[in-house]
Amino acid sequence: MPSIAAVELAELPYRVSQKEVMNAIKCMFQHRYEHIDRLLCIFEHDHIQSRTFVQPLDWYMTEHSFAEKNALYIEHAVRYGKEAIERCLQSANIHFEDIEAIFYISTTGIATPSIEARIMNELPFSIHTKRIPIWGLGCAGGAAGIARAADYCRAYPKAKVLVLSIEFCSLTFQLDDVSKSNLIGTSLFADGVGCACVVGDDVQLRSIAPQVIDTQSMFMRNMEDVMGWDIKDKGFYVVFSRHIPTIIRQSIGGMVELFLRKNGFDVSQIEHFVVHPGGKKVLDAYQDSLHIDENKLTYAIHVLREYGNMSSVTVLAVLRRFLQQSITQQHGLMMAMGPGFSCELLLLKWGEKS
Repeated sequence: MPSIAAVELAELPYRVSQKEVMNAIKCMFQHRYEHIDRLLCIFEHDHIQSRTFVQPLDWYMTEHSFAEKNALYIEHAVRYGKEAIERCLQSANIHFEDIEAIFYISTTGIATPSIEARIMNELPFSIHTKRIPIWGLGCAGGAAGIARAADYCRAYPKAKVLVLSIEFCSLTFQLDDVSKSNLIGTSLFADGVGCACVVGDDVQLRSIAPQVIDTQSMFMRNMEDVMGWDIKDKGFYVVFSRHIPTIIRQSIGGMVELFLRKNGFDVSQIEHFVVHPGGKKVLDAYQDSLHIDENKLTYAIHVLREYGNMSSVTVLAVLRRFLQQSITQQHGLMMAMGPGFSCELLLLKWGEKS
């Protein structure tokens, strides 16, 4: 079975408190909303304490063109993508030239050639490294990237591959958008860069790593308006339905039950829940639908508190917390939901290879 050898994050330049963001949003929108103070209570209800951005907070308080924002996306993606890759490979004790494929995950900017190609011109990867850019999976992208990398490593047991996830949600902020989706987005979303290394069964690792036992993608029909972007002249405008927690409560329990049953498990046998913390309401919905205690979501809660919602990167940050612990002979469930509306599930096992 494929294993997740390492996960690392890049250090982004600007960490700001939730209160600082709230005050900035109040300054920008107080003349466009009635009862702005009442609306800003959402900043206090998501249990986010701080977030990281690639630009200083005052930069977002003035208008910027789509072209300028996308140029910054490319510049920062190359810079911090390199950092995350270097940290990940050092942690996994794997060399650049040994990487057979790079899965690049993003939804917050566009580039052709894609970002991993630009990084390959600056880091000593083999010229034969396969490039697999995946765009548009949003919050589900981190889990989907690990799953697709695991699929690759099942086919090629000697393979060592990277999953590079880069999201600069802040660069999609629209100063002229007075929708509630935009306001909610400003209270939740953040920037992040993460890199995971996934290896095949024939690769020897120096430490115990979680194995990917099975994966499953679930697509929910006719829910295109739940989450995503409206792409207009000025760039990305967020689509973010208030019904997301309700959809999770109605659907995720059955999805997880069927997936685990296929592998001979039930939820009570899962010790570790590596879930994407889309927000406090999303975590509450997971807890309710899976009938688990809040302490099962401790790492997800901590990541949400320290980083906010970094879209596809967030679940990698949660996974990183688990990899930093000494876990043996236990099982985990990795899970994230995103545009489509869709869900990605991975069954993980810590312990000796079987």
